[in-house]
Amino acid sequence: MSVLGGPTTVIDVAGRRFVIDPTFDQPGEHGHLTKTVAPAIPASALGSVDAVLISHDEHLDNVDTEGRRFALSAPMILTHPGAAGRLGPPAKGLETWATLELGARDDAGAIIVQAVAAVHGPADGDRDSTGHVTCEVTGFVLMGDDVPTIYLSGDNASLGAVAAVAERCGPIDVAVLFVGAARLPSRQEGRPLTLTSARAAAAAEVLDAKVVIPAHADGWTHFTEGVDAVVAAFSDAGISHVLKTAPPGQWITPTI
Repeated sequence: MSVLGGPTTVIDVAGRRFVIDPTFDQPGEHGHLTKTVAPAIPASALGSVDAVLISHDEHLDNVDTEGRRFALSAPMILTHPGAAGRLGPPAKGLETWATLELGARDDAGAIIVQAVAAVHGPADGDRDSTGHVTCEVTGFVLMGDDVPTIYLSGDNASLGAVAAVAERCGPIDVAVLFVGAARLPSRQEGRPLTLTSARAAAAAEVLDAKVVIPAHADGWTHFTEGVDAVVAAFSDAGISHVLKTAPPGQWITPTI
């Protein structure tokens, strides 16, 4: 598993390669957002990818121009229904808690992808026309026989959503938490749109995760807490032993 910068994370499990929220543009202004760091590894270096997971398609810090091109060239995109409609083939939209099984093949075991709850901001935040805070977002859980169960939070700020994942999908072996306490003065009164470091530590305890990998912590100016803040929060909570970090682009092999 490797975090390439921002939310973009590569997950190899059950003989398959998944990439979540691809962002491969160079630094600069991207709409109303500012990217500060290039991806640690270019899309061209990732080799064969079985599926791209997209938590949401409406924000350029989760799917930028090159990331969209990369996703649309993959054999499959899994996302929520609204994003699937906008992206078109090969995107498949999964309602919250729905599952899709990728069957076994000669070189890879079967694996189930489940869409799970996520809330992109405070519980009492302003909702869009579809009733979602900020916009519709999904997380994912990957699971299968004899493989670790992996939770990918997407842009979620809700411990209630995390608790629902723990109840429905637990036990969680590896949690990739989108942190960074993303804030924009124009959105939700400047309150966090993703997990703060302290709430990430709380989420880890709610999930009882064996390994936690932080993503979505660097590369954009609206991320207000970096990996150092996450490390400090997990230390304060007494759970530093579950946190695994590495420089962008370096591989992390969780020990379960």
